[in-house]
Amino acid sequence: MFIKIADRIDAMNDLIGRGVSWLTLFMALVMFVTVVLRYVFNMGWIWMQESVVFMHGFVFMLAGGYTLLAEEHVRIDIFYRPMSERKKAIVNLIGIVFLLFPTCFVIFYYGYSYVGDSWSVFEGSREAGGLPGVFLLKSAILVFPVLVGLQGVAKFIRALNTLTVST
Repeated sequence: MFIKIADRIDAMNDLIGRGVSWLTLFMALVMFVTVVLRYVFNMGWIWMQESVVFMHGFVFMLAGGYTLLAEEHVRIDIFYRPMSERKKAIVNLIGIVFLLFPTCFVIFYYGYSYVGDSWSVFEGSREAGGLPGVFLLKSAILVFPVLVGLQGVAKFIRALNTLTVST
């Protein structure tokens, strides 16, 4: 039953990660158009420049769980790689419980009032002609620890499974 839960979390983060990865293409295209408009045609719009910042923020915040799923997060592989599967599972359990979960909690705890304040005034850009939905971008601050934390739960389940199956 727990493996099915882990599979569903993996599938969700895979879907979200692959979905938001397309924003990198759009981000590059919008940045290219912004540069061409500014330096060739001497035109520009603040909202277009801010949209690149929004896309960049969404990619990094919403793909955090996917990064953990794909094992592309920061780790000292020189020590981890040669370990047995059992030792890797132990390292993963310790890292998840003592590093990942507390970090996700702290980000969510301190981000909650920050995002709530933004939502209370439907915060928009400080620039004239900027994007009105800054509160939506800031909401990604809360989505990030949830997605990463859920992926941590999936990795925790798989690590426990590795330890119980191998004994």
